[in-house]
Amino acid sequence: MCGICGEIRFDGRPASPERIERMGNCLARRGPDGAGQVVRGNMGLGHRRLKIIDLSEKAQQPMVDPDLGLTIAFNGCIYNYPELRGELSAKGYKFFSHGDTEVILKAYHAWGKDCVQRFKGMFAFAIHERDTGRVMLARDRFGIKPLYISHTPERLYLASSLQSIVKTGDVDTSIDREALHHYMSFHAVVPAPLTILKGVRKLPPATIRLVEPDGSFTDEIFWQPSFGLKAGEESLSSNDWRDMLMESLKAAVARRMVADVPVGVLLSGGVDSSLIVGLLAEAGQSGLNTFSIGFEDANGEVGNEFVYSDLIAKHYGTQHHKIFVPGAELMENLPGTIGAMSEPMVSYDNIGFYLLSREVSKHIKVVQSGQGADEIFGGYHWYPPMAQAADPLGAYFKAFFDRTHETLSRQLSPEWMADGDVSLDFVRRHFAIGGADDPVDKALRLDSQIMLVDDPVKRVDNMTMAWGLEARVPFLDHELAELAARMPSAEKLKQGGKGVLKEVARQVIPSEVIDRKKGYFPVPQLKYISGPYLDMVRDALSTQAARERSLFRQDYLETLFADPTSHITPLQGSELWQVALLEMWLQTQEL
Repeated sequence: MCGICGEIRFDGRPASPERIERMGNCLARRGPDGAGQVVRGNMGLGHRRLKIIDLSEKAQQPMVDPDLGLTIAFNGCIYNYPELRGELSAKGYKFFSHGDTEVILKAYHAWGKDCVQRFKGMFAFAIHERDTGRVMLARDRFGIKPLYISHTPERLYLASSLQSIVKTGDVDTSIDREALHHYMSFHAVVPAPLTILKGVRKLPPATIRLVEPDGSFTDEIFWQPSFGLKAGEESLSSNDWRDMLMESLKAAVARRMVADVPVGVLLSGGVDSSLIVGLLAEAGQSGLNTFSIGFEDANGEVGNEFVYSDLIAKHYGTQHHKIFVPGAELMENLPGTIGAMSEPMVSYDNIGFYLLSREVSKHIKVVQSGQGADEIFGGYHWYPPMAQAADPLGAYFKAFFDRTHETLSRQLSPEWMADGDVSLDFVRRHFAIGGADDPVDKALRLDSQIMLVDDPVKRVDNMTMAWGLEARVPFLDHELAELAARMPSAEKLKQGGKGVLKEVARQVIPSEVIDRKKGYFPVPQLKYISGPYLDMVRDALSTQAARERSLFRQDYLETLFADPTSHITPLQGSELWQVALLEMWLQTQEL
């Protein structure tokens, strides 16, 4: 788990060691245990290392295999690397290190771009071929690991964060109007390849980009789960699906214990993280470190779920760490949280994960987390209405979108409006793709392949890596996700959502954690903005930079300032926080 960066020139100029060093320094918090770069002619790769597997210097990066003529910069973890190493050794490959990075190099040499099909894990990497000058970029199936790029006819920049790309001083940092429309409409989800900045893009999940020496490239999607039953599964009962899921989930959780350092769990007290703890305990893990966080109550909303996380910690005898964040510390750490965002993200969970990760990183380097279960197993409230929807697109729009195109036109300044309702059109096109005929499956596919990547997954990566902490997400094991996609939607929607997962949980964890209202990281102060928080956002939206940008109509801002708590989106987000967060992020980046 690390940070990567690089520069590939197509214009005859050499790659710049100084530029790569600037890019790498920007990634220092992702990899505090080591730094390196390899520059050769038009190619330069940089790396910041977090030591998780093979703690020796033999596994340092960028890694060069002179015999094969390959150089790699890799971020992530290949959980099945020991098995792949054995398979490659049988083919005659010799290894000089003991980790997963070298396995990727040998796998690429053995199987070419199709090597990614064999990887079970999370990854973003760049491999350079010395003899041909060709470069392969790849990102894992769910985009758990980020890969930002800026690709022009003259050069290619790549990095684990948008900020690292910006540090080149050679990209267009103006705001992308289409991305802004998504941010304001599609609940702050900006789908790949877009980012909020025109000059920076991101490689989509499950994508390989092969870049030729002249800068031309081809993209290939290497994974797409199939929704609907496979032949022979028509007669499976609910218990059959439950039992299959149990075995798949056990394997997913066990895989993510592969490390040369201890692995803990972020324990929210919800069914997902509690189930991870329970399965690890059943597998014989003892002395497991678990971590929970809570905030001050506000506006009648309780700011923690300690009652449930305490119950699980006590039940399994974990080494539990309970972190309470007073309001003053919340405000004090908001600038750091916003600065850690590769892209602006409105979820209140960000500050929770940021502060939780700060404390966790004082104890361990790796945690498992429950992200992804809702998007894979139908845990959100908008899925059940989709089952009966005569108009699936309309039902999804009503539940998920923050505002209509028409409303947005009254809130954004005219020069910042996109040409047409690009956000609704994007969802319409995604819903029309074949392979998911059930309306619920259409929503699950969209959420798991688009929303999940650029909301929960990105949030966890950004906030944990800000403190040099690796987060692993077993619910996004691709074999588990393939099984979930094949399940009838009725199995997932039972019991108010995630029914089949709850049935697995009933065989493992206490029912009190299962049969309760769904919870989130509650941060009421950012939902019901008042007092010093209102002063803070008003100041941010009133700076000279904000006035010069003039993203939002002034009358809209004045309406929000006058009564913030009356302007809450369908997904219970604060409109004022949404607009202020964007402006504060831009100011943090000095854009």
